[in-house]
Amino acid sequence: MKRVLWALPVAAVAIGVGAVASAQPPNAPVLTGVDSANTKSAGFAPATRLSPELSQAVVAQGSMKLENPTAQIAYYGYDSDKVNSAGEPIMVPLPDAPTVEAHKTEPDKNTYLVFKKGLEGADPDYNYGTHFLFQGHESGTPGYVTRVNLDADAAHRITLLATVPSGDIDGSTWDPWAKRILLTTENAAAPTYAVTPDYPATVTDLSGSVGRGGYEGIQNDSDGNLWIAEDIGGANKVGAGGAATTAKVPNSYLFRYVPRRPGDLANGELQVLQVSNAAGQPITQASQTPLNSADQLALHAYHATFHTRWVTIHDTATDGTAALTANALALARGGTPFKRPENGAFRPGSHFQDFYFDETGDTNATSPENDTAGGWGSVFRLHQSRPSADTGTLSLFYKADEATAAFDNVTFLSKNLVTFVQDAGDTLHSQANALDSGWVLDATKDYSRAGVRPLRWLAEGRDASATIDSACGTACGNDGDNEITGIHTSNGDPSKNGILGAATPRPFQNGWRIFYTRQHGDNVTYEVIPNPTTVTNVGKHD
Repeated sequence: MKRVLWALPVAAVAIGVGAVASAQPPNAPVLTGVDSANTKSAGFAPATRLSPELSQAVVAQGSMKLENPTAQIAYYGYDSDKVNSAGEPIMVPLPDAPTVEAHKTEPDKNTYLVFKKGLEGADPDYNYGTHFLFQGHESGTPGYVTRVNLDADAAHRITLLATVPSGDIDGSTWDPWAKRILLTTENAAAPTYAVTPDYPATVTDLSGSVGRGGYEGIQNDSDGNLWIAEDIGGANKVGAGGAATTAKVPNSYLFRYVPRRPGDLANGELQVLQVSNAAGQPITQASQTPLNSADQLALHAYHATFHTRWVTIHDTATDGTAALTANALALARGGTPFKRPENGAFRPGSHFQDFYFDETGDTNATSPENDTAGGWGSVFRLHQSRPSADTGTLSLFYKADEATAAFDNVTFLSKNLVTFVQDAGDTLHSQANALDSGWVLDATKDYSRAGVRPLRWLAEGRDASATIDSACGTACGNDGDNEITGIHTSNGDPSKNGILGAATPRPFQNGWRIFYTRQHGDNVTYEVIPNPTTVTNVGKHD
């Protein structure tokens, strides 16, 4: 096999490997930028384009049958709610029923784990191997969790690990102390779940401790705390003359769950991040409700630093373990809401002192806050002296524009390089005439400087199924254009040394692998791999 060297040029233009490799650490990605996004055109399904140093391989797709199907759930990415005469889900509408489709379940965030002793599956006589990829599904009834058995044959490739009442599962991570996969739901009334990785899985409802919220991204730190990004859209802001605008009131919070001891998912404190303005006053929803409010403008200005503190909104020791609604408590306790902070990640080598999280923003080209107050989306850097510190500082790392709008999932590729992928949605796709992309940013760069731009490594395509759904709209009952989700870099280490951010990633070396899902449409999950025609000497997986 062949090896990729990694480094990132300052601007999103093609730069030869030889020009930068000698000045970069050997584990930093060297990529040539993709010059533009794929356009959105009626009836057209363009192919995905990657940096020429990269390729991708399918590890699972919606039409793959589960090894242990049920009457409702038989395939990786489809419910069996609408079937043909053979009893199979209708994946492509039939001529006599052009709007009838099986419901697509939308596998979301990926978590990769390697268990040296392997795991069990539905077939007691089969060896499932040691490499596994886990996902919750964002839609479908009931909700469910799948495990892709990466070493297995087609008949045993995908295991239905567990079903849950809510079909809104979004985020996932591995808690090495609890030895559970933690799964968030972006429905504010639905639980957070803890699921064992083996089959049959055990599911625990964490509504009385971690709580219920519009949770998406979830990550551990080295102290065993859980950091959670919430995504709940706010009300439309009012403009001149009292008319509604497409700018949204910030309504989503950053949370931290502090367990009594690492791995205790039943007993602990839930906290919300509170940011103070230059006058020392908390930045609240009320202070951000006016259009282009002073607090919002300040938050989205480069080179401004804000003091932060964590405010406890629920403690099981004093408040009990009845199900709690985090969003309402955060609002009542003066937490600082953002424009949909979907996901976050710790910078490797920072000792869990630096947490980068994004705002997806308003996802509408007509928002009057796009260029000023986070409408296009943003990336923030939260710095603390230690992961369990009560105070810290917040600053704007990157302010998005139309091309980079609507960041969603995130993963670090090296100590300095982080990739964010977009979820702009059909409306903004049509307005911008552009489908989503994946971008690489450098934590050492100053993006306020002219000409300093992220690098596009992935220009997402659109499969035929998603193209049909985009044209069909709500009549078909499924989302339209494909979305990039579940971007994930990991070596699969299930110990605390494998917490994302503990070790410096080395993609394609020493067992480090990259996965993402092209959600909607055919619901394909890919592994990103080196392009063997353009790179040299990549080490094998452990």
